[in-house]
Amino acid sequence: QVQLVESGGGLVQPGGSLRLSCAASGFTLDHYVIGWFRQAPGKEREGVSWFSVSEDSIYYVASVKGRFTISRDNAKNTVYLQMNSLKPEDTAVYYCAAGRHVLRGWFEGEYAYWGQGTQVTVSS
Repeated sequence: QVQLVESGGGLVQPGGSLRLSCAASGFTLDHYVIGWFRQAPGKEREGVSWFSVSEDSIYYVASVKGRFTISRDNAKNTVYLQMNSLKPEDTAVYYCAAGRHVLRGWFEGEYAYWGQGTQVTVSS
């Protein structure tokens, strides 16, 4: 059974850090393009970060550049999103996604598999 499971969300104060995990089962992540998306209340889901299969191309949305880092541990078949210097506007449900034939990593429709999401709340 193909599955992506996110974890690591929670409540954090502004300026704090969280590391989200996305564990895959039923397939090998290192053969896939991986993306992180988020959806804030009342807003459309947006791409946060993604990288190519070889990881030679890594992308971040402008609002998180320098604060978030995407990475992968092939041995654990898990992708991470390290989030530092968190801001209230980072509050959202965060989703990971995987796809074999992704050419436009910012487009949700190109990803075949999605996790259930994990809530991140940044508030004092």
